Amino acid sequence: MSATAKPNVMLELLLTLIIPSLILMKLSDPGNLGAVNALILALAFPLFWGLRDFWLRRKFNLLAVLGIVSILLTGGIGLLQLDTRWLAIKEAAIPGLIGLAVVISAHTRYPLVRMLLFSPLLMHVDRIQENLEQRGNHGTFEGRLKSATWMLGGSFFFSSLMNYILATWIVTSPSGTTAFNEELGRLTLLSYPMIALPSMLIMMAVLYYLARSIRELAGMPLSEAMKH
Repeated sequence: MSATAKPNVMLELLLTLIIPSLILMKLSDPGNLGAVNALILALAFPLFWGLRDFWLRRKFNLLAVLGIVSILLTGGIGLLQLDTRWLAIKEAAIPGLIGLAVVISAHTRYPLVRMLLFSPLLMHVDRIQENLEQRGNHGTFEGRLKSATWMLGGSFFFSSLMNYILATWIVTSPSGTTAFNEELGRLTLLSYPMIALPSMLIMMAVLYYLARSIRELAGMPLSEAMKH
């Protein structure tokens, strides 16, 4: 597979969500792999996928790196048998730090919304900028980008809050135990519909806001602005 190959969403969900959750919930008891071995095997799947993505892209990706760090921290909490409150803090901290970085970037010349949504990978940025300059709307559009950055930061803060609530609600058993692994597996499965999907809807709303701004200020419909 080349670095430009399209991501396989179903394979990614299988390796990073479904298989790890099933391993944690079904193979953690002493009669199977045991709590420690099951945790190591379950975390190996998303860790492999993250490292594979990094290898194929051959460039630094902040979100991918944070994902790998999150996996390693989860493994550390389980293997070192730390208090489960650290799991809730970790679950909240990763998206919270991203949201904070996004909001801080709104006050700089390079808001992170450019990297995440208004990116040359997704849009014909040069063509859009040219149209904005011709219409004298470049400054107005920069203001819209800052607003979109705040909206994007809000999606990560929402994810942070929901991660903390879900983790404290589901994972209550001591780390390093079979029950902890099973609860971690349920947390992994539930985090997708209860956190990832709403966050994705918020991000889609931000993308719609940007698309409407591009149509109004640059005179380009979404079909022309987006890369296919």
